[in-house]
Order: sequence, then C-alpha cells, then structure tokens
Amino acid sequence: MTQLLRDNSKTIQWILYLTVAVLVFLWLQPLVASKSPIRLVQSTVNGIFLGGIYAIIALGIVVINKASGVFNFAHGAMMMISGYAFFAFFTSNNISIVAALILSITAVLMVVTTGNINDLRKPNVLIGSFLTIVALSFLMTFSIESSFTIAGLEITSLGWINAIAGAVTATILIGLIIERFTIRPLIGQPIFAAVMVTLALAEVLGGLTTLIWGTQPKNLVIFGAQNAFTGGYVRIQEKITIPTTSFLGEDLLIDQPRLFAFLIAMVAFVGFFLFFRYTNIGLAMRATSEDQQLAESVGLRVRVILAVTWGIAAVLAGIAGILQAGSNANSTLDTNLQFMALRAFPAVLLGGLESIGGALVGGLILGLTESWAQTLFNTDISANLAPYVVLMVVLIIRPEGFFGEKRIDRI
Repeated sequence: MTQLLRDNSKTIQWILYLTVAVLVFLWLQPLVASKSPIRLVQSTVNGIFLGGIYAIIALGIVVINKASGVFNFAHGAMMMISGYAFFAFFTSNNISIVAALILSITAVLMVVTTGNINDLRKPNVLIGSFLTIVALSFLMTFSIESSFTIAGLEITSLGWINAIAGAVTATILIGLIIERFTIRPLIGQPIFAAVMVTLALAEVLGGLTTLIWGTQPKNLVIFGAQNAFTGGYVRIQEKITIPTTSFLGEDLLIDQPRLFAFLIAMVAFVGFFLFFRYTNIGLAMRATSEDQQLAESVGLRVRVILAVTWGIAAVLAGIAGILQAGSNANSTLDTNLQFMALRAFPAVLLGGLESIGGALVGGLILGLTESWAQTLFNTDISANLAPYVVLMVVLIIRPEGFFGEKRIDRI
C-alpha cells in the first residue's frame, strides 16, 4: 500500500488539488450568484485599475532582485519619500534657485562619479554635466500656470514641469545614494546582509519623511478639475459612464483618476520593458542579472549597471507612489503609502521574482483578487487576506511563481 501511494503520489496530489478547487467553486458560486452582474463587472474594472498600480510597484522590486539578487524591503519607503518630493515641487510656486542648484549638482555628481571619479576630467563629461545642471535647475524653478482639457474636463498643469523635474532628480539621487553607500559595500557579502540593510533603510527613509513633512496627510490633486466657486482644483469626481444598461441592468461607471493612473502606469511599464529589451544599457542589465562575474569578465562595468538599476527602481517607486496618492478616493498622500509595497509582495512572488512580465500578471491578479474579495464578502479583512491565500496556493503548486525560473541545485 505504501509503495502504491509512493508510485502514484503526483496523481494523488493533483486529485487533491482538483477536489479542493471544486469545493472552493461550490462555496463561492452562491456568493457570485447573489451579486448583480453590474457589480461583478464594476469590481473587475476597479481590480484591473488597482492591479496596474501593483504591477508598477512589483516591477521596481523585480528590477532590483533581477540585477542584484536583493529583495528590496525599502521599496515602499522609496515610494513614500519620492511621493513627498513630488508634492513639495508640485505645490510650491516659488522654488529656490539655490536649492534647485544644490539638488541638481549633487545628482549630477553622483551620476558622473558612479563608475570612475576621473571621468570628471573629460571635457565632454564636464560640458554635459554643466548643461544638465542648468537644464534641471531651470525646469525646477520655471514658473508656469496653465491648464488643459481631457474628456471635457479642465485639468490643472500647474507645477507639473517643476514637479516632474524635481521628483525625478530627487528619486534618482535617492536610488544612487542607497546603492553607493549601503548596497555597494556589501558586494561579495551574503545576500542576507543586503536584505537586512534594506529593512533598515525602510525605517531610515520613513523617519526622514516624518521629520521633513510630518505625519499629517497631504492633499495631492494631480487629476483635478477647477472648482467654479473657489477657483482651486479638486479631485475629479465625475465618472465616465459606459452605457451597459441593456445587458447589465445599469451603466458602468469609470473613475477618471484611477483610469488615468492605470494608463500612466501601463505606459511606464511598457516604456521600461522596451528600454530593458532594446537598448544597450538594458542589454547590459540583462547580462549582469544572469551572472555578475561573467559580465565583469567581458568588460561590463557591473557597479555602474547596478547603480543605474537602483536609479531606475527609484523612479519606478516614485511613479507608483505618485499615482497611488493622486488616484485614491481622497487624493491624499500620507506615511501609510509605504505599506502599499508590502501589499504588492504577493504580486512579485506570483509572477516570479525574476520575471518582468510576471510583475504585470501578478499585479493584475492581485488587484482583481482584492476587488473581487471586497465585493463578495463586503469586508476589508477579506480583501487583505485573499491575495495571500491565492499566493499560498500558487506557491504550493508552483514555488517559483507563474513565470519564475526553476533552479535545480546539483550536488
């Protein structure tokens, strides 16, 4: 009997999986049937929009892990501090030229000295650095007040140029500082040490954010319409109506800020994929992610590539933080934003720790799972718990995730 069970263990295992799946289906079927079709479709759309944010968060984590093997627990704190940096530039109409120059000079110096400090002696590097500093400082301090119209609504562009220039510069600087002073000294050391450093970095960045901006939520209206009474800008409350009454019973309503955030997130995701796939730097990043020692032996500057990777991951974190804060129900930015990355970890593991495409699939699955759980069970607890249940099931069946690489250690 024991030998029979051992010989047919795989078959028995899959029979158990199928049995559990049938039982779960029978359990959920009455809950699904009790909900109106429009609620299920609305929940699906909302889940896709939320999944887009999770996907861009997961991408930033995957990029770091793919290049260096480090699972970055500081990604949420990077999202938070980048979001606050964007807020500082977006809401200020009088940015100090001195502060802009200091930020620009520091960022450019960090970029130029990433590989070799002697690069500063090259005339083309000096000229390029000077022009970059001038351009960044101008973009951060240039005052512009205008608006544009999308879907019949007036959208504010006040501070967008300043905010994008300032936030990108600040986030790249944060990523380079983290890589230079905390990750680079640990090259060659056990991966566990680097992982613990990212945990410490999360606390440090969280503390710095609280010291600079406090703990009170900030109003970050990046998708706003002009208020006819006050002249200010408030979050767009009007929803795009899609006529579905004939077959769903009610019209489908699309929240515009969440739609815009999802589209921007997908553009950023596709842009990074094309960069990673078709540029020389992307090719070097892929080579480094496969084998750092081999990449260095063929002449690639691994330390420079790792610095570029952290800079890109910081920008992705900033994009995710800004979009999440700007598209949530109240358009508020607060210190709880850092915990959004913890919620995105199941998306990383579902797709696979080293898979860029898996980050997108995992993010969408996570968003849909949360949204459906909220609709079916009407509690936040179920929405928070459901993704981890799905993660546990997937990892039991496929430990490397949907698109992860299966590694076999031979002795």
